[in-house]
Amino acid sequence: MECGPDGVVPPPEHQAPPRCATEDAIPPSPTLSSEEFLQFKRKATTIVEEYFSTDDVAATANELRELRVPCYHYYFVKKLVSVAMDRHDREKEMAAVLLSSLYGDVIDRPQLCKGFCKLTESCDDLSVDTPDAVDILAVFVARAVVDDMLPPAFLAKQRACLPDGCKGVEVLHRAEKSYLSVPHHGEIVLQRWGGSKRITVEEAKAKISDILEEYLAAGDRHEACRCIRDLKIPFFHHDVVKRALVLAVERGGAAEGLILDLLKLASEEGVINESQLIKGFNRLIDSVDDLALDVPNARRLLQSVILKASSEGWLCASCLKPFPSEPEKNGEVDGTAVRQFKAKAVSIIKEYFLSGDIIEVVSSLEAANYPCCSSFNAIFVQKLINAAMDRKSREKEMASVLLSSLCLPPEDVVAGFHRLIEAAEDAALDNPAIVEDLTMFFARSVVDEVIAPSDLEAMEEDASRGKAEGSTGVLALRNARALLGAKLSAERILRCWGGGGTGKAGWELEEVKDKIGKLLQEYDCGGDIREACRCIKDLGMPFFHHEVVKKALVAIIEKRGKDQRLWGLLSECYGRGLITPNQMTKGFERVADCVDDLALDVPDAGEQLRGYVERAKEGGWLDASFTVARLVQPVCNGVCS
Repeated sequence: MECGPDGVVPPPEHQAPPRCATEDAIPPSPTLSSEEFLQFKRKATTIVEEYFSTDDVAATANELRELRVPCYHYYFVKKLVSVAMDRHDREKEMAAVLLSSLYGDVIDRPQLCKGFCKLTESCDDLSVDTPDAVDILAVFVARAVVDDMLPPAFLAKQRACLPDGCKGVEVLHRAEKSYLSVPHHGEIVLQRWGGSKRITVEEAKAKISDILEEYLAAGDRHEACRCIRDLKIPFFHHDVVKRALVLAVERGGAAEGLILDLLKLASEEGVINESQLIKGFNRLIDSVDDLALDVPNARRLLQSVILKASSEGWLCASCLKPFPSEPEKNGEVDGTAVRQFKAKAVSIIKEYFLSGDIIEVVSSLEAANYPCCSSFNAIFVQKLINAAMDRKSREKEMASVLLSSLCLPPEDVVAGFHRLIEAAEDAALDNPAIVEDLTMFFARSVVDEVIAPSDLEAMEEDASRGKAEGSTGVLALRNARALLGAKLSAERILRCWGGGGTGKAGWELEEVKDKIGKLLQEYDCGGDIREACRCIKDLGMPFFHHEVVKKALVAIIEKRGKDQRLWGLLSECYGRGLITPNQMTKGFERVADCVDDLALDVPDAGEQLRGYVERAKEGGWLDASFTVARLVQPVCNGVCS
């Protein structure tokens, strides 16, 4: 006999309301009296309260099992979630973990579905006591889908059973659009309440690697599947697939056969669903060129594995993405040299993060003659930024400073950035903030003049052709360009990790300006030009050299051209490449912007600036098309003529 919506068994002469489509699979409930159902409700409430106090999943499972009324387990689901909704994130996470633990062993899918049906039906009532009930319940629904407890089709079927305009419909819509349709939704939903009851991504990866290594040693497929299932991270099973495939490609022979047998069994028994299986294969397809650096024939071996899996019927090869085009062979180095360089690069980067010695890094790279190879430079850039993104702001700042100091060819840096973009989707699984990190590294490289703004634009165009619109790499490039277009962006980007461009955190902008002013004053009083150039370089702020140009020009104009030492310093800096054309142009533009104020003290400031602009053009400092837009007329008695 079916219970009515209020949880009480209806009298025989009355018909229960129409059931939702998701409840059709629920077997008829055994006949129980109203008193027996009320007794179950009281005990279920007690079990829920005790669980939140003890956090003992095993004891809770035993108590629920001992009640011996599985036909009413849907009420336990409803009670557990509704109580958790009114409490802190800790209890919400505990409730989600308990449902995942009870599912299959204690609570079957029909009862779980029915419990969530009741929750969506009563969401209007729940909202009276819990104002954000819609969002909380949407997360619970999404979490149940992510944990493979509810089928994705539940959302559409249950929506059709609810009246239009009710909050239950809003719950299902939000679960689908705000949580289950976004990139990396599994990780986002898992961490929504802090994930305190789950293992971290790094712990999960370590456990997966251990399971696969033990399987290859023992060969027990069923034990390996049991261990994978016991991890209780079905949304992360794509990593199991990817790591297993990497082992198959790297070791080949018997290992390949064992891996194929394991994945086939895991697929047939439903341990790894089809979506996770395909995602794991696609992840390795995306990174097959990186794997080929260690295993030269990785592409051919992976294609062979896909063919075997497809022929055995447990993999749909047509659902996989196509392999990326093979890289050009020109200038390629052999795999052994690449592996040696990767190991060396990791060692150099770790040592640099400890010592901060840029000269030592340069010496280490030059000692092995690594900078002569463009592909090695690109790999070093990728390794450096990847290592920094896994660490704190100090290391991110140090990485940017090192990248600026190495003076690598811009095309090599761009190639390294392309490698980061290609691997960004994979890296996002370990680093949820990868979009923000890459955005700042890309923007900082432009500010530091490591690459040109046009390089960033070209990278975005290339990435947009080969990646989806909302992919991690495309978003990072787009955000970087938007950030660079903002007012005073250079100063903000400089301070994004708390540094001042030199790895010395804490330098204020005014302090840097003061240092520039003092070194110019010291040189103008008879200092050595080589020492002045060294001091400018030691500031470690090439993107801020326009301030040197501005202060020097203002000082020259104020002295009405009587002292040309500072002009000679600008000429020396430009000749050495210390001040780039871009910084020189920006410095002149800044003087033009403030020439109105300057003319109050130096009436012919505008005329002088015109002369220096022409002189700079003759020296090749400024482009011939450069014009000063804002020049004032000479001032007479404080009034512009």
